[in-house]
Amino acid sequence: MSFSNDKQSKWDSVKRYKLNKMINKLGNITGHGTELVTVYIPPRRPIYDIVSQLKNEAGTASNIKSDLTRNHVQDALSRTVEHLKLYKVPPENGLVIFCGAIPTGKGIGTEKIEIYSVEPPKAVQINLYRCDDHFWIDHLKDMMKDDKVVGILSLDTQEAGFGILTGDRWEVVESLTSGVAGKHRQGGQSARRFERLRDNELNEYYRRVADYAQNIFIDEYDVKGIIIGGPGPTKEGFIREEYLDYRLQNN
Repeated sequence: MSFSNDKQSKWDSVKRYKLNKMINKLGNITGHGTELVTVYIPPRRPIYDIVSQLKNEAGTASNIKSDLTRNHVQDALSRTVEHLKLYKVPPENGLVIFCGAIPTGKGIGTEKIEIYSVEPPKAVQINLYRCDDHFWIDHLKDMMKDDKVVGILSLDTQEAGFGILTGDRWEVVESLTSGVAGKHRQGGQSARRFERLRDNELNEYYRRVADYAQNIFIDEYDVKGIIIGGPGPTKEGFIREEYLDYRLQNN
């Protein structure tokens, strides 16, 4: 089974779904012995280096005491080497191969050698060979995570919080208080003067929020989008008056 990374198209949701489904399947496989082979190949690693390494591993596998495990490991390595002969150089993002004796549910000795070849959505960063009772899928799972960074801004008239959402990970990175007094409950001229002062304080507070947003969401994290939350009037007024940097206003 092979999942290729077409240079002419982005990794769409369908392709991600299929690969995630395959990863989940591989994660549920347990070999009867250390006979499941995992190989991670970085983009610039020469194929002949990997082939040479796997042939050496096949020679070492001849020392395995169990006839069944020895045959399974050597068969998996041989199948992987044959697959690598299809490539002159690694694909653009490298290559990940899982190969081994997969239990059929009919008992020991009925396993079937299967191979799964993946051209991942991101460049392989490690050179890895493992022969174990499970496939090493964690590195591939990490590459499947959505690394789109989204900024979160929540504000009311008393405080503002700034957060970063990366994939399924949420982090609060900063907060600030407004220093703005509560609304004046009495009428008269003093109340109107108080409201003017309060409006000025709110204006300065919103400017500080916008400055923080620029520093965090543009200078530090370069977010791909921003979500603004908070009480309706406060949030809508902040957005309407365009306090935010223009680069964040349309996100």
